[in-house]
Amino acid sequence: MNFARTALLLGLLTCIFVLLGQFVGGTHGAITFFILAAVMNFFSYWFSDKLVLMMYRAKPIEETDAPMLYRVVQRLAEKASIPMPKVYIIENPTPNAFATGRNPSHASVAATTGILQILSEDELTGVMAHELAHVKNRDILIASIAATIAGAISMIGNMLQWGAMFGGGRDDDERGGMLGALAMAIIAPIAAMIVQLAISRSREYAADELGARICEKPLSLAHALGKLDNAVKMIPMQGGNPSTAHLFIVNPFKGGLMGLFSTHPPMEERIRRLELLAREI
Repeated sequence: MNFARTALLLGLLTCIFVLLGQFVGGTHGAITFFILAAVMNFFSYWFSDKLVLMMYRAKPIEETDAPMLYRVVQRLAEKASIPMPKVYIIENPTPNAFATGRNPSHASVAATTGILQILSEDELTGVMAHELAHVKNRDILIASIAATIAGAISMIGNMLQWGAMFGGGRDDDERGGMLGALAMAIIAPIAAMIVQLAISRSREYAADELGARICEKPLSLAHALGKLDNAVKMIPMQGGNPSTAHLFIVNPFKGGLMGLFSTHPPMEERIRRLELLAREI
């Protein structure tokens, strides 16, 4: 299923690029954009995780840099029977975390400085177990590619908008204006919908359940989710890219256009399911 969704994403990206090329430069434009799409698809597959980490200026750490975080991830990786992922810290007061990478052998987990300040060790264990569940379930490749694709389309939309403002010649101005309007009115929502189609909300439920079973502390994860949800409402993330919202354990962006698209299941339902699982365990 993840392979099919990845192929769908790459195919949609190629189609969008070719259509834009056709609109801008006819057949030659379509060919040029097809080549550009092929190159982006290649780099998305191999380097999307690095691009996301660079986007948030994540810094790799060793055990001496953040002993509790590193030990928690190391212990959980052993319990989940997956290779130890690389561990990163993001200097950001918004409490959150995410996992990325193309497979369990090339995975990374990142936590903000904010999450380390408000969670206990048990709660942090629940959060990291959730992220390693994404790694074990192989959700991280499709999530990383979706973030890269949505970000790329948004960037192209901005470039085309600037082209409409500074195009040369009347015909170019009119065509650029139409293209800029098309990019802003259609392509940006398409990018958001691609993310929605690519990242099923059921994957969050699955990661909650598997993560709770890995750490054997469903209530610790439930308490952490409640804390994070409340904290993000008070300290939404600044400077991040909304196209990456689905990567995080809770949506770090509140309000605006992203409020129209639900990248995560309702928090109340996630917590309710974890409480039921705790009784079962």
